Amino acid sequence: MSKDKSTKDVSKKEKKEKRSEKDGVKKSKKDKKSKLNGDNVAAALEEVTKDEPEIAAVVVKEGSAEVILKPVGALVPFANPLADEKVAKKVLKGVKKAAKNKTLKRGVKEVVKALRKSPLGAPSASGSSIPGIVILAADISPMDVISHIPVLCEDHNVPYIFVTSRAELGAAGNTKRPTSVVMVSEKSGKKDEKVDEEFVEVYKDLLKVVEKEGRNVRI
Repeated sequence: MSKDKSTKDVSKKEKKEKRSEKDGVKKSKKDKKSKLNGDNVAAALEEVTKDEPEIAAVVVKEGSAEVILKPVGALVPFANPLADEKVAKKVLKGVKKAAKNKTLKRGVKEVVKALRKSPLGAPSASGSSIPGIVILAADISPMDVISHIPVLCEDHNVPYIFVTSRAELGAAGNTKRPTSVVMVSEKSGKKDEKVDEEFVEVYKDLLKVVEKEGRNVRI
C-alpha cells in the first residue's frame, strides 16, 4: 500500500511539473505576441523617428500598444516662461486649431522672417500689431538653434512661451517631425481664406494665457 501511495504522489508531482512547463510556454508565447505588437507600432513610427528614435516610447498593455511622446534630453536654460502641464494643454490646443485654420508658421526660418517683418515698439491694446504668438520647444539641442528667437520676440514685443517637448509641438502642428518653434497667427496669410469664429476665441484666450505667463520675463 505504501509503495502504491508513493507512486501516486510521484505521478501527481510529475503532472504538476508538466502543467507548469506548459504554462511557462503559454506565457512566453503571450510575451512574444506583446513584443511583436510593440515591434509593429515601432515600425509604423520608424518614418517619424528614424533620425531621433528617443522622441517616442512604445508601451504594450494586454495586446494593445500605446505611443507616448516625451521630452528629449535636458531643457535649455533660457526656457522662461515654461508652460506647466495645464498651460501646455491650452497652448497645444491653440497650435492644433491654428494648423487646422492654416494660420500656423512652422520652423525657425518662417518664424524669424515673420518676426523681422513686424514693427518694433509696443503693440496696440488689441494686440493687432503683433504677427502672432510664438511657441518654442525647450528640449532643443544645440540650443543655438532657437536662442536668438526670444530676443527677437522681446525686441518686437511678441508674446512667447516654451513647452517641454518638440515632439508634442510637432504633433500639435500637424507635422510628421519634431518642431523647434511655431507661430500662431490670428489671421491666415491668404486674403481669401477666413478662419472660424471659434478659432478667433481660442487665439484670444491663448494670447491672454501667454501674456500672463510672460509678464515678468525679460531677457
